[in-house]
Amino acid sequence: MTTTSPATPHEHSPEARIDLDSALTRLRAGSSEWTALTAAGRRDLLRRIRSAVAGAADDWARIAAASKGLEPRHPLAGEEWLAGPYAAIVALDAYIGTLDALARGRSPLAGVRTGTAPGGRTVVHTSPLNVADRILLSGYTTEVWLQPGVTAHEARDAAGLASRHPLRSGGVGLVLGAGNVTSIPFLDVLYELLAEGRVALLKVNPTQDALVPVFERAFAPLIEAGFAAVVSGGGDVGAYLTRHPEIDHVHITGSETTFHAIVGSGDDRLRVPITAELGGVSPVIVVPGRWTAADLRFQAEHVATMRLHNSGHNCIAGQVVLLSRDWDQREDFELELRRAFARTPKRPVWYPNAAARLEHVREVYPDAEWFADGTRAIAVGDGEIETTEYFAPVLGIVDLPGTGAAFVDAAVAHANERLTGTLGANVLVDPVTQHRLGSPFDEAMARLRYGTVAINAWTAFGFLTPTATWGAFPGGTVDDAPSGIGIVHNALLLDEVERSVVRGPFRPFPRSLGRGRFSVLPKPPWFVTSRTGRAVSEGFARFRIDGRIGPLLVTLARAFGA
Repeated sequence: MTTTSPATPHEHSPEARIDLDSALTRLRAGSSEWTALTAAGRRDLLRRIRSAVAGAADDWARIAAASKGLEPRHPLAGEEWLAGPYAAIVALDAYIGTLDALARGRSPLAGVRTGTAPGGRTVVHTSPLNVADRILLSGYTTEVWLQPGVTAHEARDAAGLASRHPLRSGGVGLVLGAGNVTSIPFLDVLYELLAEGRVALLKVNPTQDALVPVFERAFAPLIEAGFAAVVSGGGDVGAYLTRHPEIDHVHITGSETTFHAIVGSGDDRLRVPITAELGGVSPVIVVPGRWTAADLRFQAEHVATMRLHNSGHNCIAGQVVLLSRDWDQREDFELELRRAFARTPKRPVWYPNAAARLEHVREVYPDAEWFADGTRAIAVGDGEIETTEYFAPVLGIVDLPGTGAAFVDAAVAHANERLTGTLGANVLVDPVTQHRLGSPFDEAMARLRYGTVAINAWTAFGFLTPTATWGAFPGGTVDDAPSGIGIVHNALLLDEVERSVVRGPFRPFPRSLGRGRFSVLPKPPWFVTSRTGRAVSEGFARFRIDGRIGPLLVTLARAFGA
């Protein structure tokens, strides 16, 4: 997420302006050629991009880790494999499948199972759709819920978006890239091209300047054809580009402050449409139940991962844990949560202004408990932590009354009404309690006004699944969009989406053999407490790239050492 604000155009040099104008002129010419490219042609182009990403994968992961102050063998360096090359490859594979279906005159939803959700919503079961997902991500599923009233038949007919009607040009789009997760700019460019029919100019966030050569290598087939360009620079460059007459649309992943600065007001009001992903304060709803000691430890590490991944510099991070004050295991869970914060490997707090935000938290929450030499904190109590996205490793705990359905209803209402944003919500519930709650639990989940709802999973899984969707809950406007407008990813190119729902196993293997959702995975490699997370994450990415079974077996064996 970028924190820089647009500055006045005159701050960058005339030479830089000439280069930007030249890039946009080439893209304008390329937009006509992109429009004329068939689904089969686009599919073949993506296959070339896939080869380019595979060739750049090692540099991508290494440079990304270094930019965040991590040595290549740091226990958490695996994050950069999953959030970089892995995310790019699985997205390309999914888009290639969609374009291949369109090239053959089929709907991308042909053979994809559908169902219904509360409120008569149509549900598209978007993963797993292949054997690799069933093996690597055992026990995890995603669904896309369409807006009420959209039928399965209508969804199949509409799937494909701009790639279904390639003769309709979307012009030139500007992508203002995120500064925190390296796959975001890459994925946003793909969505501009395939879902919106626009060629794209990517302006890289300054925090990722070191990755510009990697992006240029990955996008080389697009750049050579005039379908994409990559530029760098600060807020002055962003300001110049957002007001440029050759830009037809703006997409940003960033802060709400930056978004409003771009939109402007009065005579400086942005003249073109804008979509955005702006983060928010994400809840972690912990439903009271009867948990074993192993459950308490595992789910505490799960919550720590939601907050401490990428040193907390994630719009996707869980920030406020909603706990029942009437849960008789509440103190046990809090103790395990503190232990997880303490044993997670130390890492730099690297994002611009994050250190200042941590100091601010010390002032606002003087009783907060600090860990890892004062670089991460847990604060108990409501207040600012519910309305301000800290974008730093600070977790809040807020008490609510009740147990069972009463607690679930109170937590859903609190999340909807008190927490800023609508991007993602996480819910942890043991299988016995979920079964006992029955359909009212499902109805409560439908009332959560979030673009992604994860049940016994982290919403990041939805982000990482290309056939799921990512973005704010529908309803944001340029004047009121705390988590943004529109969606991205969505590799099945579905129309009229309301949200994605992720479901995961409450317990890892071998404890998943009992009641509940089965998984062959032990501790997932993305857990910040996984001892083998770096090696397993890299192994997963390499398998997605080359499909070699031998190294995958070695990787899976390592996973059981977590």
